[in-house]
Amino acid sequence: MKAKYTPYILDFKKPSGTSRGILKQKETWFIILEKDESFGIGECGLLRGLSIDDVPEYEEKLRWVCQNIDLGLESLYSQLDDFPSIQFGLEQAFLSLNSAGTFNLFPSHFTENESPISINGLIWMGDEAFMLSQLEQKLEEGFQCIKMKIGAIDFKTELSILESIRKQFSPNEIELRVDANGAFSKKDALNKLKQLSEYEIHSIEQPIQQGHWEDMAQLCKETPLPIALDEELIGIFDGTNKERLLQTLRPQYIILKPSLIGGFKKALEWIALAEKFRIGWWVTSALESNVGLNAIAQWTYTLNTKMPQGLGTGSLFTNNLQSPLEVLQGKLFYRKNASWEKNLIEKLCT
Repeated sequence: MKAKYTPYILDFKKPSGTSRGILKQKETWFIILEKDESFGIGECGLLRGLSIDDVPEYEEKLRWVCQNIDLGLESLYSQLDDFPSIQFGLEQAFLSLNSAGTFNLFPSHFTENESPISINGLIWMGDEAFMLSQLEQKLEEGFQCIKMKIGAIDFKTELSILESIRKQFSPNEIELRVDANGAFSKKDALNKLKQLSEYEIHSIEQPIQQGHWEDMAQLCKETPLPIALDEELIGIFDGTNKERLLQTLRPQYIILKPSLIGGFKKALEWIALAEKFRIGWWVTSALESNVGLNAIAQWTYTLNTKMPQGLGTGSLFTNNLQSPLEVLQGKLFYRKNASWEKNLIEKLCT
């Protein structure tokens, strides 16, 4: 077996704002396997400034993986706990290599019968006019679940946007989620949650920064609206520590980003523990290209969850790789008669 890796820079169509700053580009990496004239491809979805494996020796570790690919998936995976995005890329690459088609990793009604996955429409941070224009577009596109990034502009302005939505649409018509990306201070978080709850919000992601377990546990206990933990899961690899986190914090939901937590294997561990403690969950992409998004979407469909998932990021980039994925009326489809980018493997290797 041969293996190689290659970087790829994704360019945002529009600069996208979060509480951690403005995103204009997204760096990602691909692992490509070759065996007996068959190819496998997996995406290592590194997120600079957020991924636990955003370290100087990242490329060196990718090189080591490719040089030792004959050790096999299980052996390599077990030695990469500090590099969850590479674990995920390897999982995909081996699934791809051993599949009937390079990109058909989890055959299902999603891939064979165009049975869609419900997804949320994402509204990025910006000034009020920009956020309202995004909202209008998402509603026109038929989304019934809207996720709004908050925490970067004036909080009263964000509340006014939510109020304008609720004046037009009831919770039965539009489900509202918000994502603070840890932007609230511990001191004023509960007060802000109380104000947000007036607009019948489905949930808020990561209201305060991760790592403050005592404060987050108290917030999850007293919150008037459900809290979903996101960044809090990053860097928690050991099963005992995962259970301790959920048992201590008792959130209402957790959010699973395979690129950030070690792929499908580690995500399933989180799901099992969440269900043990009666904690809800859903799956979200982490700004991968369509290669990684395709893998996450196909896997997510097999979980038989009916909640809207966070898988609508494929249209954010000007130079994403052509794929059969299509968003229509707030749902993600895999168009079985559509094609992947011509000579994709060759393109990435040159």
